[in-house]
Amino acid sequence: MQKKFLIIAMMYLLNIVSFDVNASEVGEAAPQFTLPSLNGNQSVSLKQMEGKVIYLDFWASWCAPCRTSFPLLNKLYEKYKSQGFEVVAVNLDEDKTKAEEFLKEIPVEFTVLSDASGEWSDKFVVESMPTSFIIDKKGIIQNIHKGFVSGDIEGLEAKIIKLIGNK
Repeated sequence: MQKKFLIIAMMYLLNIVSFDVNASEVGEAAPQFTLPSLNGNQSVSLKQMEGKVIYLDFWASWCAPCRTSFPLLNKLYEKYKSQGFEVVAVNLDEDKTKAEEFLKEIPVEFTVLSDASGEWSDKFVVESMPTSFIIDKKGIIQNIHKGFVSGDIEGLEAKIIKLIGNK
């Protein structure tokens, strides 16, 4: 009986430790990934964008707040891309045709990647849609934002401007 209890306790502790390893929090380095673009023509790594401020957005086609956020994020991207700002949207749909349909309705100019297996959303500990991470020029997470309503964009823009260096 004690042996069984010890095994269960050890498994529980291992789960806690593995969760902590994957947890992404403000002040920590963003986990580095390489993912295929949604159209599958190329792969993009977070490392490629080092030296830029990144708005990393995990989303899905069924996400209602994503329909609100995408046009606003696209405007933000257009406004600040020349100053070292990137928006990277990571789609979590298992069926990429659903994401493609979403993007036909709401086209964007920023980078859209696919994480159909959910591997990287797990490593970033994404628990709601959308969840975004503002990452500074050194690759450190400076902000985590869950959900989205149109009024959120002003606060997010202020954080991005500060990190770009336009006070």
